[in-house]
This record gives sequence, C-alpha cells and structure tokens, in this order.
Amino acid sequence: MTPAVNSVKQAKITFKLHQYEHDNAHDSFGMEAAEKLAIEPAQVFKTLVVKLDGKELVVAILPVNTMLSMKNLAKACGARKAEMAEKTEVQRSTGYVLGGVSPLGQKKSLKTIIDQSAKQHPTIYVSGGRRGLEIELSALDLETLTRALFAPISQIS
Repeated sequence: MTPAVNSVKQAKITFKLHQYEHDNAHDSFGMEAAEKLAIEPAQVFKTLVVKLDGKELVVAILPVNTMLSMKNLAKACGARKAEMAEKTEVQRSTGYVLGGVSPLGQKKSLKTIIDQSAKQHPTIYVSGGRRGLEIELSALDLETLTRALFAPISQIS
C-alpha cells in the first residue's frame, strides 16, 4: 500500500478505497477520477503544492472542477505571493509523482489549506498516493490528519 493509505489505517478513521484503471492519455487526473468513479467533480479534491513568497511550500486541497486562487491562498497563509511549486520540489517534499500526490502520508509535513467547500459534503475523495487510487473520507478527518485550515481558496475555472 501507499504511505497515504497506511496513514489513514494507522489513524483508525473511517475511509474507503476506490480504484480505477488510469488512462495515460487523460489530461486531468482529478476529472478522470470523477468520471471513472461516477462521482460529482465537486466532491473529488486535487492536491496542489504551492510556494509562498518564493520559499515556503504549502499544500492546497480543492475541488477538481475549480482553479486555485493564488491570491486567496496567499492571504489564508499570511503571505504576499503564491506560485505553483516546481515538479521536482513537489516530488521531493511529498514523495509522490504528479497526478498521484496525496495530502496524506507525505515525506515532509507541510502547512495544508482545504477549500471550505469540502465541508458541504459528507465525504470527499483525495488521491490515495498513486494514479488510479482515491481515498474517501470526511473533510473533518482530513483536517485532523493534515492539521489543516479551511479557507476559500478555489475559484470557478
């Protein structure tokens, strides 16, 4: 199993694993998960790693059918500027490959912000640590496991 799955098992929280056959030709990992698992895209959350003020890495968790508001994320973190982290920084800090980055079981514990829309759903889906694997859990359990904050960080794409 992946470090993400191991972390939810160790925490003894309620969760479900969902697997699907990943298609390398698909251009959006999160939308692919929503389609293949027949889940509303607003309930499937992507994990993005962002750099604040050119130095600190943070994790942003938001619905796959939205875009990250860099301005709102920076504000939520008390920073002036936010930009996407480089692919190598993401893989080095999380231990996961792009398209399979989970907010759980990362190599380094990073500050985490979850879009407040997650609270609207009884459960949400996040990457299980590899392409084709999703973990379904409550947003409040995800908040506890990642020591996250909720904030309005998404915008309609």
